[in-house]
Amino acid sequence: MRGDTLQIFISMIVYMAVVIGIGLYFAKRANESSENFFLGGRSLGPLVTAMSAEASDMSGWLLMGLPGVAYWYGLSDAAWTAIGLAAGTYLNWLFVAKRLHDYSVIAGDSITLPDFFSNRFKEKNKVIMTISAVFILVFFTVYASSCFVTVGKLFSTLFGFKYQVMMVSGAIFVLIYTFLGGFLAETASDTLQAFVMIIALVTILIIGTSVAGGTSVVVENAKSIPGFFEFFGIASPALGADGTQIAVNGVPQFNAAGKYGLYTILSTLAWGLGYFGMPQVLLRFMAIRDANELKTSRRIAVVWVIISLGAAVAIGIIGRSLFPTELTTYSASESIFIVLSSNLLPAMLAGFVMAGILAATISSSDSYLLIAASAFSKNIYQHLIKKDATDDQVMKISRIILLVISVIGIVIALDETSVIFTIVSFAWAGFGATFGPITIFSLFWKRTTREGAIAGMLSGGIAVFVWKLLLKPMGGLFGVYELLPAFIISCIFIYVVSKMTAEPSAEIQEEFEMVKNK
Repeated sequence: MRGDTLQIFISMIVYMAVVIGIGLYFAKRANESSENFFLGGRSLGPLVTAMSAEASDMSGWLLMGLPGVAYWYGLSDAAWTAIGLAAGTYLNWLFVAKRLHDYSVIAGDSITLPDFFSNRFKEKNKVIMTISAVFILVFFTVYASSCFVTVGKLFSTLFGFKYQVMMVSGAIFVLIYTFLGGFLAETASDTLQAFVMIIALVTILIIGTSVAGGTSVVVENAKSIPGFFEFFGIASPALGADGTQIAVNGVPQFNAAGKYGLYTILSTLAWGLGYFGMPQVLLRFMAIRDANELKTSRRIAVVWVIISLGAAVAIGIIGRSLFPTELTTYSASESIFIVLSSNLLPAMLAGFVMAGILAATISSSDSYLLIAASAFSKNIYQHLIKKDATDDQVMKISRIILLVISVIGIVIALDETSVIFTIVSFAWAGFGATFGPITIFSLFWKRTTREGAIAGMLSGGIAVFVWKLLLKPMGGLFGVYELLPAFIISCIFIYVVSKMTAEPSAEIQEEFEMVKNK
């Protein structure tokens, strides 16, 4: 290992040691009860709530996936995605956060999202809870695999180690960390990682722009590529028979620009709809110590998101200017942040910046694993399989499920040609369509019925699979991002089935009014 590479490695090891230290610090308190392990005893302050929500949400795709899209296709696809996400973040904090916090307390002091949905509709047979838990297990397993891919790509690109070995090692590290500290360790480290992520992004943005010769040079280079620097066009790299981009005399070749019309823009903006159904974000709303502090959290979260997303998109554009032929496949393009960091920064500083990718990955994967484990242990095991389960038994089962999910995620992530952005987009659509509509209807429409909730969740979740696997490959109108049609389908089912079934009980309606008037 070269001297500079060794320095980068040491910096990252130090960072990982700090994260493990956080897990150990919170281990005792986290293991006092399942409520502490899964929700931290509703003790989060506004800064931790905001920063941990955004760090757990963005994951490695913010530093690898999104810059990779900008490097490969240019401005439009990445920018419209970022705009949709920023808008979704703001609206979710503005309308959903306080209402969900208050409702989760009133509805049986719910500590998981499936708990809330089930308690909201006063279930006895726990159908909604079971459906919620199953979808959470499925989509978070996919999500966790995307994080493992990120770690594998990071270390294999940096140090030349075998991708699969690094991916499995990263997965084991995340698993051990999540085992130790639960939700409190997760949120504390996520706050630290959110700061690391935004500092890393801004650092590379500023230095990269300077080295490239300034903003005007970067923009001119981008404009010289057909469709690359347009909001209503998209670049199309010219690929050879082996699937890599063709370069002539050191100049990457592109086909004629493609069109990026209104239909495609709406499809991309639909990313913002996903926020209304993201368990890792919604859980933070439930966990804050005082709902009145959510306004402060919203401001922090929105500022963080706008800066981070903007920097990530810009880094992809800068990367194409500085290293035009370095990354010749879509999958490889997701390493542009790593290439910039390792080439432009002193080794120790590059190690710190590279820790930003680890930060993003760890902050997300621990959330995904923990929420998936809680979905099974609390909502399926304790409520359906063993109703008299003790708190210790629930904790033991949750750790077994953590291990199982990790193993499945590792299997999914074994393919080193996996594209992080693609994996994340599918899981994001799954959560957005399954939980987004029912979250909104449950909080804001008193007439929503249990039957409508079940119909909406099933139709939304199934529609994501059907659209993604069967309809989207047909192209044309079916080429839209699966979240948009699936979200609409779920809303229709909730409304129609609720109207066709009997009104909610007086108890349910009274609870709704209590929350509404709070």
